[in-house]
Amino acid sequence: MDSADTEDDFQDACEIQPMPCSMDIDTAMEEARSAVHYFFNNKFEEAREILKPWAETSMYHAVGNSVFLFLEAMLTFEQGHIEAASDALKHCIAVCNKYRKKSTITESIGKMVKKTNYEQYTTEEIHAELCYAESLLLKSMLTFIEDETLVSFIKAGLKIRLCYNSYKECMNILNTRKWQHENHKIHFESGVRMGIGAFNLMISLLPGRVIKLLEFIGFSGSRHVGLKELELGYKLHNSIRQILCVMALLCYHLIVIHVFSHFEGDLDFCDEILKHQLQLYPDGVWFLFFKGRLEFMKGNIDESISWYTRSWKSQSVWPQFHHLCFWELTWTNSIKCDWREASVYAGFLLEESRWSKTIYSYQKAAILIMLGENMTAEEKSEIENLMRNAPQWKQRIAGKSLPMEKFAIKKTSRYFTQENSLVLPAIELMYVWNLFKVLGKKHHLVLQMYKIIEKALVRLNEQQERTDYDADNRALVLLLKAACLRQMRSPLQAEECLQTVLSLEKKLKEDLYLVPYAMVELAFVCKDMGDLNRASQLLEDAKKNYTGYSLESRLHFKIHAFQADLEETKQSSDEKVPESSKF
Repeated sequence: MDSADTEDDFQDACEIQPMPCSMDIDTAMEEARSAVHYFFNNKFEEAREILKPWAETSMYHAVGNSVFLFLEAMLTFEQGHIEAASDALKHCIAVCNKYRKKSTITESIGKMVKKTNYEQYTTEEIHAELCYAESLLLKSMLTFIEDETLVSFIKAGLKIRLCYNSYKECMNILNTRKWQHENHKIHFESGVRMGIGAFNLMISLLPGRVIKLLEFIGFSGSRHVGLKELELGYKLHNSIRQILCVMALLCYHLIVIHVFSHFEGDLDFCDEILKHQLQLYPDGVWFLFFKGRLEFMKGNIDESISWYTRSWKSQSVWPQFHHLCFWELTWTNSIKCDWREASVYAGFLLEESRWSKTIYSYQKAAILIMLGENMTAEEKSEIENLMRNAPQWKQRIAGKSLPMEKFAIKKTSRYFTQENSLVLPAIELMYVWNLFKVLGKKHHLVLQMYKIIEKALVRLNEQQERTDYDADNRALVLLLKAACLRQMRSPLQAEECLQTVLSLEKKLKEDLYLVPYAMVELAFVCKDMGDLNRASQLLEDAKKNYTGYSLESRLHFKIHAFQADLEETKQSSDEKVPESSKF
């Protein structure tokens, strides 16, 4: 392997090489499979007991133990857990390096002019290469939250590059090696498919300018390749990492794609996956959660709430996982316009989660405001306290403020400027979190939301006194109304509302984000009506003509996905046109 790989700074932390491991690779893989089975059945301690005794010397036990600590760090964001996960991953990398193929300088130079003979690799060496790639992937992700300096970003970038190259090496091994034992191949292949698939999916989601930079330094990403690789890994039943492919596919189709794009995930495929996984792990916290998410994306809100509640109550070892369920229960109840119930779960997040008290404070206040005339005196007082306290908890992650925190702080200031009032704040949050596509799944849900938005518009029109924020409030309500109308399949009415938003551009005082967001919404309307050229132009205008507004990066992810979709649609329609009609 490249000598630079072994000289990276994060490997220096473990100077003492692990003692020889008396556990053979087949036993190690079998124990790793058992630990995975325990883990996804909520038997976290049993899984840990299998892995921890051998984590000092066995690569598979070291990776498994590190994954546990990594997940704990991700769920808690507590410094102690982050440091424990970081130390475990440093040691894991050292263990993997002990078993990786060692190349002399002559061999390294020779690799530049001739292909590597992977037949010379032992079983331990090829699996060490894969475990090394997996450890680097986790370590690079952890580096982004370990400290806040630019140096940490550079380190993370270097580790991701090493990781990417290591996965490519593993793919070469998979494709060229003559496998003697099918068992060794299937466990190795599932890991390679998972890594290559996840990398391709992650890179494909990034905005175009970032992709161009990554391609310049040797990265590439294709959504189709990513999904294909993960689906191939998913079909490798009884392999250790098959379940990781399952998790990656469910995350992509049910969460990532809905947050970062306008696409619809493959819900039928997710249904198929979950039926099988819930047979294997009927009380598994992860699959109960994903089942709740699937029903949510289908618009089956009551069923979704039931599954999320089962997931939340299925285990107590990791209370941090409850917060994921509370987040979803906040928004499932908001979709139903059950604001008081939604505020209960928003309150749980504020009290228990360490992620962002600023966002949680504003979120709960925004939901309580939706109670309107039904609000109690205690709730009015609570809203004021939440709005006043939210800015003091602002944090910096990786040296930067969270865009959603900055958005929330602006809104808390606006609340007091507008004499303790905001217009449809929770529905605005639902829009920026990309939840309107759920409303469109069931007519009664979108109709109920539409009526609330219409009442707010009537109140704005009836106001006698004008304020500095009249244009901002009116533009917001019209954008939300247009989004509802698009979900209700009324494109012409939606376009009329959006054109009014665009006409208010020069009158906006603060909510400058509304104009580029309205342009992208109008692009969706144009696509629905079959005008792909106009949709493309609107996306280009939104991307190039506007900058410095709230939640800009979030919109750029959506624009990138939409442009890729339009390009595919155009290519597909061109292929269907007979050659003779193209002149």
